Amino acid sequence: MTDLHDLEHGTDLGTALETYDRLAPVTVAQLRGWWRGTEIPTGHPLDGALTAYGWWGKWFAGPEDAHPLVFRAQGGGTYEVDPGRLPLGVGLRVPPLLRARMTANAFRALRPVLQTRRPRGRLRMLEHRGVVSAALVYDHQPIMDAFRAVDADTLVGVMDLRGMPPYLFSLRRSAAIVESSTI
Repeated sequence: MTDLHDLEHGTDLGTALETYDRLAPVTVAQLRGWWRGTEIPTGHPLDGALTAYGWWGKWFAGPEDAHPLVFRAQGGGTYEVDPGRLPLGVGLRVPPLLRARMTANAFRALRPVLQTRRPRGRLRMLEHRGVVSAALVYDHQPIMDAFRAVDADTLVGVMDLRGMPPYLFSLRRSAAIVESSTI
């Protein structure tokens, strides 16, 4: 079995999904808290984009209070982004544009427009790849992130978006309290 450390350094999609499929399901209650994210490179069009933009991870305050995209602020702390304000369709049609320095700079410049304090997703128990497990359902994008547990403090997530191959990432529970930036 490939371990998570190996996955985070890159693999093919088939190997990543085989590993994900062997992991245990999680409940919505297990997701509560701050989670530090890491991309799992598989050759996906999104590979490297979140890291280039300063993705920190996810924050789950409760089943109705999920924050799908948390980013590092340049002066410290974090801020949440509204996924519904991101032109994801354009980026997926032109993948190199997603990782371009100018796009990352534009993302940072548009922070005031993209930022939100409101939750932009909900947590539900859903079946994905034949297993019922906790999932994050985005409010304004046709996206679902389905989670499985490596252990109590480590998850692997699969972002499911119609018309796109699965995008994988890992999450590690953050023991530190993360202070959100103000808008």
